[in-house]
Amino acid sequence: MNASIVDLRYKMSEVLDALARRERVTIFYHGKVKGVIVPAEERSNSKASKHPFFGMASGEKKAVEQVMEELREGRGRDI
Repeated sequence: MNASIVDLRYKMSEVLDALARRERVTIFYHGKVKGVIVPAEERSNSKASKHPFFGMASGEKKAVEQVMEELREGRGRDI
């Protein structure tokens, strides 16, 4: 869908309908492209075990809990 700045102001419902149809909306200002509104990706209900991190360190000797704790700890010990 193509929309001008005026369309964004007065026809926002049509722009939102186009996004609901998973269409990209190109924004024009004085006849020149200023930007593109892209529909948000829907979140998938995938399992954490399917994340690329798992299996990355298959040779790791530490327990998963210990590795995750190290990843989540703050930067307090960096100084």
